[in-house]
Amino acid sequence: MIHLLTKKVSNTSRKWLLTLCLIAACASSMYACSILYYVDKETGTIYAVNNEDFWLDTDAYIQIEKATSKKLARLWYGWDNFAQGGINSAGLFFDVAVTPEQKMPEGYGWAKGNIGDDLLANASTVAEALAWIEEQKLAVHQSHFLIGDATGNAVIVEWIDGKKHIIPMEGNTLAATNFLINAPEEGGFPCHRYQSINSRVDELERSGEDITLKSVGQTMAGAVQPAVVWGEGRMGGTLYTTFFDITAMQMVMVPKLDGSKMMRIDLNKEFALNKKRKIDMD
Repeated sequence: MIHLLTKKVSNTSRKWLLTLCLIAACASSMYACSILYYVDKETGTIYAVNNEDFWLDTDAYIQIEKATSKKLARLWYGWDNFAQGGINSAGLFFDVAVTPEQKMPEGYGWAKGNIGDDLLANASTVAEALAWIEEQKLAVHQSHFLIGDATGNAVIVEWIDGKKHIIPMEGNTLAATNFLINAPEEGGFPCHRYQSINSRVDELERSGEDITLKSVGQTMAGAVQPAVVWGEGRMGGTLYTTFFDITAMQMVMVPKLDGSKMMRIDLNKEFALNKKRKIDMD
């Protein structure tokens, strides 16, 4: 179930607020999204973190869809009935980051409808997700996908000059920002946000401290964006940050770096309710 943190803040919540303060203090000035999938070498616990950077007046929300005889229960977040990322009851996670525009492959196209929701409804593992993408003849010309599952398998899928590329995780960390992994010269590389995420993961592992969802979240400290005017008087920045312990099926969502609006979701309990519902972030 979801617990909104307002005036009364527990000791555990204070720790999260400190994490958010650290993240905000280290944020960079340029705007773009970032994604991390991470497996603890010692325990095998799987984590994922995402920053969605966009216009701050966007009406973002969380959507929970119930299971049917043919579809998995799932949770996704985004706006305008379109999933920007999410997770399902099998522990399959995905998120998307914008990349430089590329040529679409012949015979492939952008699937109609809410493709993120469809992906989560129909695939339990990375292998099933990749098969589903191919079955749909799906290609994306301005984004790449990071897809990870509950077994510790993760890939990035991107399309470059009309060809699909699948980049598997090497080791226990897979990160994505806004340059194409297999064509970094296409824009945004070297990316200090990408380098910051990976160097902070290295620091975390060298520290010898217990690895937790909070400490993994702190590795994204150099990647979030404080609120600034991006153009035409509109404010932009990190619209929301999602933190997942995929192994324990726990989620934390923080809208606009505002710890007072932090939401916690026990995904197993939520999916067991088998109810469809929408949760506004503001």
